[in-house]
Amino acid sequence: MEYRSIGSSELRVSEVSFGCMSLGADEAINKQLITQALDNGINLFDTADLYDKGFNETMLGSLLKPHRSKVILATKVGNQWREDGSGWDWNPRKDYILKAVDDSLRRLQTDYIDLYQLHGGTLEDDIDETISAFELLQQQGKIRYYGISSIRPNVIRAYVERSNIVSVMMQYSLLDRRPEETCLPLLQQHNIGILARGSVAKGLLAGKNPEPYLDYTVQDVAKAAQAIQQVAGTQRSAAQTAIQFVLQQPVISSAVVGIRTEQQLYDALNTTSVQHLTPHETMLLKQSLPANYYTQHR
Repeated sequence: MEYRSIGSSELRVSEVSFGCMSLGADEAINKQLITQALDNGINLFDTADLYDKGFNETMLGSLLKPHRSKVILATKVGNQWREDGSGWDWNPRKDYILKAVDDSLRRLQTDYIDLYQLHGGTLEDDIDETISAFELLQQQGKIRYYGISSIRPNVIRAYVERSNIVSVMMQYSLLDRRPEETCLPLLQQHNIGILARGSVAKGLLAGKNPEPYLDYTVQDVAKAAQAIQQVAGTQRSAAQTAIQFVLQQPVISSAVVGIRTEQQLYDALNTTSVQHLTPHETMLLKQSLPANYYTQHR
């Protein structure tokens, strides 16, 4: 496994990291997957207080407690479950964040979070108030660094200009090249790392039957999947090729891969050990269909 820094932080993370949202309810299976991931060099585990109404954090905290000093724990805040459990509401207010972090620390069985991320964001938020919450938590030692999880260029720009974020989590893949227009150059210029999710596009780039995705048609998705398969050849799996397409961007700190099965874990673990994409292969993938662009929140 190879490692990269998250932006300007001191966090060195595996190029492929463990997206824990995909984990199921079977703790024995989860323990096996997480143990194998740890044994093979994955050190970044990403969750959120939203997932399974906090149970995902509870499960992860229990499984990672014996290995806490060796792992980078990332979680998210901002989506508040309603008391009746019917859904959640967006809440980026300072008082809520200061309360929510203590709940996450308790569930994760730790006294600090390595990377605390705002789980969304809009320009209508009181952004400075939100930032002040994260800055205070950093001063208190409850979090080491903070970032945001957003696909909105205007929100990302606001946090780049007004905060000390070290990371942005965003969706990026051959089927979602929207970040290439402005977000990737902006974040690279400011030395802010990207945690890329969705690199296999819900499995559409890794063997799943084609279906419409974003503004792409079934035919478009099939073309992209075919290009992935052709470039993969016998050297890599389709999933490894799709993840490598993401990792060839230098501003990407890690590809956060949702892992629920041993095959998904195998593909993730071996992505950096198989032959890397050549510039020609990357060009072939990009030529398989036109790049898409953000049309909202620009």
